[in-house]
Parts: sequence; C-alpha cells; structure tokens
Amino acid sequence: MDSIRLGDSGLKVSRLTLGCMSFGTGGFSGGWSLSEADAEPIFRQALELGINFWDTANVYGKGTSEEITGRAIAKLARRDDIVLATKLFGPMSDGPGGAGLSRKAVMEQIDASLRRLGTDYIDLYQIHRFDPNTPVEETMEALHDIVKAGKVRYIGASSMWAWQFSKMQYAASLNGWTRFTSMQHQYSLVQREEEREMFGLIADQGVGSMPWSPLAAGLVTRPWGDKSTTRAKDNPEKDFSGRPLFLESDKAIVDAVQKIAGERGVSMATVAMAWVLRNPRVTSPIIGATKETHLADAVAALDLKLTDREAAALEEPYMPRLPTYFT
Repeated sequence: MDSIRLGDSGLKVSRLTLGCMSFGTGGFSGGWSLSEADAEPIFRQALELGINFWDTANVYGKGTSEEITGRAIAKLARRDDIVLATKLFGPMSDGPGGAGLSRKAVMEQIDASLRRLGTDYIDLYQIHRFDPNTPVEETMEALHDIVKAGKVRYIGASSMWAWQFSKMQYAASLNGWTRFTSMQHQYSLVQREEEREMFGLIADQGVGSMPWSPLAAGLVTRPWGDKSTTRAKDNPEKDFSGRPLFLESDKAIVDAVQKIAGERGVSMATVAMAWVLRNPRVTSPIIGATKETHLADAVAALDLKLTDREAAALEEPYMPRLPTYFT
C-alpha cells in the first residue's frame, strides 16, 4: 500500500482509509453495523493490506465505534503506526450536550474521544459539519488550542459549502491559528457537485481530499434495482433535508459501471473506486467495510487504470443535483 501526503502537510497516510462508522451499536449505526468481534477481522485485514489510516467519529454508535477502534489499535497494532482520525459536531446526549462547534463542545468532546479511544492524542481531528450558530473565530481558536495542548496533531473539516470552508480557513490564517489539512466530503460517480467549487478551493489551499461514500452507499456496486443486501434495503432515498440522494438518470451510470466491470473482469466496486481515485485531487477515499471483499475490491482499484474512453462513458450520463447531507 502506497502512502501519500495529506494535502501539503507532512502527514503521510495510506492511499485508502478504513471508515469505522460500520462498527458499533446505536447512534449513526444501524442493523448493518458490526459488533466488536465481527469488526476485528476487518481491522486485521486493513493492517495486512497496509491501510493504516482509520477514521471514526464521536457520534458513530454513540461512542461505541471509538471504543471498538481504540481497543483494536491496542490489541493489533502500535499506536504510532496508525493515523487515527475522529470527528465532532453531532449531539452526544438527548440534550444539547456536545453538539456544535462551540469552545465548550470542542473542549468537552476532544477529551471524551481521547478517553473512548484509549489514547492521549488524535492525529486528525475533524469538524463533522459547519456550525452556523457559532462564530468561526471561536471554533478555529478552540481547535488551535487543542493542537497546541498536544491533544491533536492536525485538524480537518467535512461536507459544507466552499464559501464556508474558505471563511474558516481565512479566519485561521488571519489570526495565526492552525489551518485545516483535510476535507472529508461526499464524492462518487453519482455525486460530483464537489467538482464545481470545493476541489478547486482545496487545490489552492493545499488541503487533502477524503471522499466519503465513494461507492454511493453501494448503489454503483450492483446492477440497477438490485437490493439483495440488508444495507441496500435500508438505504434512504433522501437526506435529512429532503434532498434526493439518487436520480433515475443514475441508471445509465450504473449500467456503464456494470459494462466496464464485465469487460475488465473485475467487480463493479473496483471500477467505481478506480474512477474516484483517478481524480488527481483525491487523497484517500474512505471505505466503510463490513465484509472482507469490500477492502479487497478497493485495493484492487489502486491498480486499475481506466482509459479516457471508459472514464467518459462513466461521466457522460451525470446530471447536476444538490449536494446532500449538508447542514
């Protein structure tokens, strides 16, 4: 597994990221998530494949994902060999506790994540969305303070409008605070809106790209209309703001993936992931693995070089749409 710099920083990460939302109970996890015992083979496989960049969040499984991930590191690896990422933003209780990006939330949630993960530092601490109710200066100064306290090495952001990300970066630059090193954003064959502004911005800012849901929650990994897996059956059709996740026109994209996969003798997942990796601004896509084939297919994509003609066939049917899962 090759390593790659995360943006213009000195931090080197594996070319693929293990997404740990798939592990834990409750919260953001569903009936498709894995118990600790079932997750252990996935962690082991990731290490064997050289995937040392692991990403979780405080809200995944209401903290249980962080607990499982922390115990896996302690059992299977040396802490310094893992690039550990987690996030904050969502509520961690029935009340307002821990929600948002206020100074109070940042200070509380970093300590809570450190306890659950069983470590004294986080390599990459990310805001899980933009908080319109907190001044960006308050958030960026608080993040800077936990970096200077040695609790965090680098900071990152996730899905938001490009102007919001630019505003936060500018506030950090203006005040001499720590700037974001990464952007974790939704990017796949059926959600390409980040190409309009965000990719240009992060290229200018020297920020690494960590696409989440690079396989569109499995939509591009199976023939159109196939809902044979539990995860596929549970997939929503709209985000929490009512914006559609997929369009009927996406069928042509899925059909193109299926055709190329057949011609190349590889899985549809490998073709779809190879397309994401083809973007020169993409650093390390996040793989939410629940089966060993998920990581194997992703690793195979590293060696699959799509031709310009194949890429054009995959891209031509795309229809513009609203970004999804923004606050």
